[in-house]
Amino acid sequence: MMKNLIYLCLVSALFLSSCKSNRSLTSSLPSQISAEDSVRIVNTKISSSKKGSGYSGISRVRTYEFTHPDVPAAFDGFRIAFVSDLHYKSLFKEKGLNNLVELLREQQADVLLIGGDLHEGCEYVPPVIAALAEVKTPMGAYAVLGNNDYEACYSDIVREMNKRGLHLLEHKVDTLKRNGEEILIAGVRNPFDLKKNGTSPTLGLSPKDFVILLTHTPDYAEDVPITNTDLVLAGHTHGGQVTLFGLYAPILPSHYGQRFRTGLEYNSQFTPMIITNGIGTSNKNIRLFAPSEVVMIILHRQKD
Repeated sequence: MMKNLIYLCLVSALFLSSCKSNRSLTSSLPSQISAEDSVRIVNTKISSSKKGSGYSGISRVRTYEFTHPDVPAAFDGFRIAFVSDLHYKSLFKEKGLNNLVELLREQQADVLLIGGDLHEGCEYVPPVIAALAEVKTPMGAYAVLGNNDYEACYSDIVREMNKRGLHLLEHKVDTLKRNGEEILIAGVRNPFDLKKNGTSPTLGLSPKDFVILLTHTPDYAEDVPITNTDLVLAGHTHGGQVTLFGLYAPILPSHYGQRFRTGLEYNSQFTPMIITNGIGTSNKNIRLFAPSEVVMIILHRQKD
């Protein structure tokens, strides 16, 4: 069945290869969500390395405009770069890693957030973290780790992050300050071990704060209460990695089926979640209708 699906997707990919996408769309919000809260997906730019206009190893940059009343005025227009699931080296190799650094620099983000699953072998930990540290955003880089990172090379990752000045948020909250105002970045430690980590680090925060929760898997935001969270950023799913025309993934690492596969979704408490397809691959070095991506989030304060 998998071979037939891959064959069908390859035929479809050949048919659609000449099509270009450069579109803007507005997400529809669940009726229970306040009209004050909005997320708009803009500038979904598919780049083509064949024409020399993109970056080999990263298929697209997907930008979300996020408007919320808790965003402080000083953070209106604040640019967040979010990357996850590099799985270096997989389909994502040296050239792609170098290109990722250049692409992120080009985006001129104010902060870099990293969603975990950095490596496919301990020998790759130092170069991948060194590369991410080269991005040099004004407010630094903050990371959580994924299942691959906890299964192997954990101490290597911690050592390299400390060495390179990347901030690891394992059930911790850090504060970003700008012109006397602040937003909070909370990070989840191993979201697959709910016995130890099933209490969200956001519970003790104020509902008046603007809080971003960084977690490797989107399932965490459904599995446990994430009270006081305004936006969740997650990866892990790879957008399905191999999908039927981008609509269905036969294999998806989520116990909620297709619900949190990719893009803008909401948990049962109607908290918005942005789930990235990530960059690398696992198991098989192939992607079909699940393009690798860098996510940009631009914050806006809700106007009175």
